[in-house]
Amino acid sequence: MSVPHPIVQYTSSASWAMVEDKFSPFAKETLANLVDFFENEIAPARKLAHVQLPTDPIKRWQTVVPVIEELKVKAKKRGLWNLFLSKAHYPEYGVPLTNLEVCFIDMRLWLSCLAEGDILRHRLSTALRQTRATWAKVLAKYGTPEQQKKWLIPLLNGEIRSAFSMTEKGVASSDATNIRTSIRREGNEIVINGHKWYISGAGDPRTKLHIVMGKSDPGNKSAYNQQSVVLVPADAPGITVVRPMTVMGYDDAPEGHCEVIYDNVRVPLGNLVLGWGKGFEIIQGRLGPGRIHHCMRSIGVASEALDTMLRRVTDPSRKTFGKYLYEHGSVIAEIAQSRAEIESARMLVLSAALQIDTYQAKGALKEIGIAKFVVPSLALAVVDRAMQAFGAEGLSQDQHLAEMWSNLRTLRIADGPDAVHLQQVGQRELKRAPELHKQAATRAKMEDALFTKAGIKKAHL
Repeated sequence: MSVPHPIVQYTSSASWAMVEDKFSPFAKETLANLVDFFENEIAPARKLAHVQLPTDPIKRWQTVVPVIEELKVKAKKRGLWNLFLSKAHYPEYGVPLTNLEVCFIDMRLWLSCLAEGDILRHRLSTALRQTRATWAKVLAKYGTPEQQKKWLIPLLNGEIRSAFSMTEKGVASSDATNIRTSIRREGNEIVINGHKWYISGAGDPRTKLHIVMGKSDPGNKSAYNQQSVVLVPADAPGITVVRPMTVMGYDDAPEGHCEVIYDNVRVPLGNLVLGWGKGFEIIQGRLGPGRIHHCMRSIGVASEALDTMLRRVTDPSRKTFGKYLYEHGSVIAEIAQSRAEIESARMLVLSAALQIDTYQAKGALKEIGIAKFVVPSLALAVVDRAMQAFGAEGLSQDQHLAEMWSNLRTLRIADGPDAVHLQQVGQRELKRAPELHKQAATRAKMEDALFTKAGIKKAHL
């Protein structure tokens, strides 16, 4: 009998059994390496990282957490670096991992409360994921050799960070055709004017690049060819980081989600990405796979919440009225419900990842869309049950559950609100209706023929 892979203890044996044969020896070795590194290096450093980030409202935005820098060095030595770039899609920069294999990396990596918005967001996780991963993919996929040399290589080396600047204040940005930021050519320069907010990463002292999306051709007949993407140095004259925006009270320093003004910011023509009017092509090429990675991490967060709940309800020091917490009410049923929801979400995400590997993101739009609105909601329910088991402590900073919940709730808006994905999936399903009517008509004719052959008059049912 073979020894189970180390990842099995962090996922279901059933899900691993379903995909194990699709994993390369390199992927299995990387996963085992990751599990060991996480347990022996990252997890023990978590509380220290919290302590090393100052509570002072000014210093916290200027601090690079020392233990994170130490972990980055260790991760590089172990080959656990930039694992988010698949060699299949980014042959020059990637590692030989499929989206399916990265699923397990993300679900493990973001366990132990390395959730979006956690103080350790892009810190301890940075030691393995590095930079703002999905936007590095923009440069890896669409950047010119010159752009890659200047920006991508330092990003992948962990020397600098980037911020993607799309969402705008006073604009319904869930429909990106609404964006108003002006991007225009003036001689040999590009001039940017606009007012953005919730620009993740803009507050980090290591952020040296803004990837800005704006409207370059407002008169274009196609609403999807009016936008362009431009690379803007973070220290370019005319950029003002107005303030950090809180997300349900969390400031997520030092990266933050900031309000940013671009006032006649000028950059060379060579800073245009892919070409004029290619903005939508760029963001769609990034957002599809990016959304599924958010779902992978949500499953990791939900799994950690359930583990936290299990420790609480079996803790003898937490008995009430002479009983363990699990002996009260519906706690056992809630544990079972949480496990069922986690496994359901896991299967959905694995299916979407496999579709992306097989048919690219465009061929997996339905699976990506369903995962986007289903998985965060399931994960939210799991975290909510864990919070309830902790009582008032579950709402406090002494546990990470409240922060988990707030960031999972944010995911129902980030990368497109649930309503948008529901609409898209529903419309895609409706396109099947004509063929279903045709199928029903064909079946009815065949049914009539059978009745006639049998000499029986078909009753109206």
